[in-house]
Amino acid sequence: MGASSSTGNPSPEAHEQREQETLASAALSLPLLRAAFSRSAANALPDALAPPPASFRLPGSPAPPPPHFHGILGGLGPAIASQFFGHGAAAVTDGGAGWVQFLRGFNRCCARVTASRSLALLLRVYAAACAGAGAPCGVQLQPDEGGGDEDGKVVGELAPEEIAVFLWVCWVMAWSASASRVVSDGGDKSEPVTVLLPDVTHLVLSALVSAGVVTDDAGVWGWDVSSGGKGVKVQEFMSWVLSTPFGLGNCLSRYVRDKFRSLAADSVEESSVSTVSTTFDTSDVYLLTRGRAWAIALSLRNKLSEKLLSASVIGMDTEDLLYRSSVHGKGLSRFWSCVEGYKGPMLILLSAFSKGGGENVDSDRRWVIGVLTEEGFENKDTFYGSSGFLCAAHPIFRMLPPSGKEKNFMYCHLHPQIRAYEANPKPVGLAFGGTIGNERIFLDEDFSGVLVRHHAVDKTYQHGSLIPNQGYLPVEASVLDVEVWGLGGEATKRQQNMYKKREDIFSEQRRKVLPRLRANLNHLLPCSSLLKRACMPTIFPFTLSG
Repeated sequence: MGASSSTGNPSPEAHEQREQETLASAALSLPLLRAAFSRSAANALPDALAPPPASFRLPGSPAPPPPHFHGILGGLGPAIASQFFGHGAAAVTDGGAGWVQFLRGFNRCCARVTASRSLALLLRVYAAACAGAGAPCGVQLQPDEGGGDEDGKVVGELAPEEIAVFLWVCWVMAWSASASRVVSDGGDKSEPVTVLLPDVTHLVLSALVSAGVVTDDAGVWGWDVSSGGKGVKVQEFMSWVLSTPFGLGNCLSRYVRDKFRSLAADSVEESSVSTVSTTFDTSDVYLLTRGRAWAIALSLRNKLSEKLLSASVIGMDTEDLLYRSSVHGKGLSRFWSCVEGYKGPMLILLSAFSKGGGENVDSDRRWVIGVLTEEGFENKDTFYGSSGFLCAAHPIFRMLPPSGKEKNFMYCHLHPQIRAYEANPKPVGLAFGGTIGNERIFLDEDFSGVLVRHHAVDKTYQHGSLIPNQGYLPVEASVLDVEVWGLGGEATKRQQNMYKKREDIFSEQRRKVLPRLRANLNHLLPCSSLLKRACMPTIFPFTLSG
């Protein structure tokens, strides 16, 4: 009886350990956590949770990032260790109490919680890192007098420069997770690598517009983060994050999990940092910059988020660039020759400026919009598709998911190979959203002009403006460049290559068969010109020689 009673009623310590282990195993495997725990007893946990050493600079210039930025990154590991795991490595021991405390800290930052809760924890870590570096920070911690939240509320106000620094810290978390999994090919590992930070101006502007700080669309042109201005309340900033780049809330838990994976792995793999594509300034080479790729990745909940997140860290693979008008030439036919046969998701980016004068180009009033499709293009005279997203990528970021009311996601119509009379010919070009004749976005056949209509004509995608000062009237714009990126991976690209090879073989066969058929027909038929004129037009459309 005594043994049965003790087995059925475990001690409170054993019961808590079992609960913490069950909760932690949902985020990371227990053997991996035990390996990370055993190594953290010998190594300082704050150092293990710090990002890899690197020298960061801003895009477009060799200028350093804002003051205290490297100090904030240096205080990131100690801030996480003190916030969740006690006071550094001193609190981590080999005993059972140390293991339970380690699990408690892991579950506090990595267990599944509400999005607002995870974002609040991230802001708390950011505020602690700023305090350790002596950097200015508008995030303040207010104790909850009601006792409902053990960490209290996060209040305060973030200046535009602080929003940019916070976004860069989150991006470094993603960069460090990807960099620690790739072994560097040569180089001096004793010296920190130089890493180019992404441009986050479009995200900062999106937060300011959402909070009502920037009310006039004309104010977004030429706006600079360093120009300062009125700040955004933390609660308004959190509302913007939860509605637009909601993936920011997962940065902390993802970062800690990846750090523990590296801590449990071999020391050689742990200390390796990739230098591939991190020092290249590709901000002006492609429309898909790393900052835009990161913004889109943070606004998705599907598997494409991982692909674009990797692109924001190391850049997109040029093999995934299916079409670029400045390289392959403008026009629907050239576009079709590059994307035909690709049966996978794509990202289309379009750069243009509104017509009505050259002052738009001189003042750099160019805008970039994008379309994310879930499938490849088809030559049809009707709308089709299963899902898709519209986004404003420059100068302000805004993501417009499907509304669920209609399914007019894509439209791609070329001139038919066999011309025939049509009483109501369908428009030739690319379109997204709306209906035929009232498309949300319509790109003409020559890729020289684009028409953007108000969201009132569209029930496929959610409401929202795609370009500044859009208004209710259709906006005609001149196209500068068009890019199409394939996001289906290597398997989809191989299938497209196989499709193109088959089409090339069929085209070559047709080129060989047609002359033979013409020669045989000339030989078999009488040479009478009368018979030729009487019979041949009804049999073959071409004219026989001799």
